Amino acid sequence: MNSRKKSNWIAIVNRTAGGGKTERDWPVINQLLEKHGIRFEPCFTNRRLHASIIARNKIDEGYSKIIIVGGDGTMNEVINGVFAQNRIHTTEVMLGMISVGTGNDWARMFNIPADYEKAILTIKQQKTFIQDAGLVNYRKNDKEWKRYFINIAGMGFGARVVERSNRMKDKGKSGPLLYFYNIFFSLIRYRALNAEIDIDGKTIDRSIFSMNVGICMYNGGGMMPVPHAIADDGLYSITLIKKIGKLNVLANMKRLYNGSIIMHSKVETYTARSVQIDGPARLQIETDGESLGHGPMRFQIIPKSVRVISGELSA
Repeated sequence: MNSRKKSNWIAIVNRTAGGGKTERDWPVINQLLEKHGIRFEPCFTNRRLHASIIARNKIDEGYSKIIIVGGDGTMNEVINGVFAQNRIHTTEVMLGMISVGTGNDWARMFNIPADYEKAILTIKQQKTFIQDAGLVNYRKNDKEWKRYFINIAGMGFGARVVERSNRMKDKGKSGPLLYFYNIFFSLIRYRALNAEIDIDGKTIDRSIFSMNVGICMYNGGGMMPVPHAIADDGLYSITLIKKIGKLNVLANMKRLYNGSIIMHSKVETYTARSVQIDGPARLQIETDGESLGHGPMRFQIIPKSVRVISGELSA
């Protein structure tokens, strides 16, 4: 719109996020943004990875303030767009979030309110935090690909659950119990997979049930697989769940929500700047809730490279 051509912000809006909740709620969000005097140009995504293209192009046009209206997957796409552009340093881009997704786990880490108006007031305050980003190289369709992420990468069982959940979302199914349902369904046939893991140069062989390489703490709608994660310490926090019985998994679900999973006898934790995993193609990977491909995988940390608007963080 011409009246917004000189706006300070762009708003990248994923209308399909949250099972179409963004589409339904956008008129309210738009009205609240205008009510609080945030001048913006709306940009609507219409396909997967479109948010990356919009972010890259708009930064090239001169924008440096982006509001993401969607979920963790939309944020992930925008991050990849930020790293794809070359006009300015990534930390010169300011990212605000209005969470309308299914999990909203990245927003939980930074105490970004779920209430739309409170989230907008948080954006208006522009209190920023510079966090680390991750970069993973992986394989899909006999080619090597790379992806940036700012929350958690999951391998093994967790990636299988995400893949199944995403397929159901693509069919229009959604809801807070979707991820939980797919945990039980995926568990029926899942088997741990052997892999060779290099953690900052130290090689270990493990039978992996599930593994998380995290910058932030939460995924799966409030689970804490990496409760020891610090978003700006220049290190990945790693939780490795070794081969474990199915009943043992079910009996310890509560531990994933309170963070005590790292105390389980079948769990190992690490911190590292780089991680490499050499395992079978059946060892899948997801980042920030987006299914990617499989191994071998190589992770690198990019310290303090993303500027985000946060809520009030605890001391």
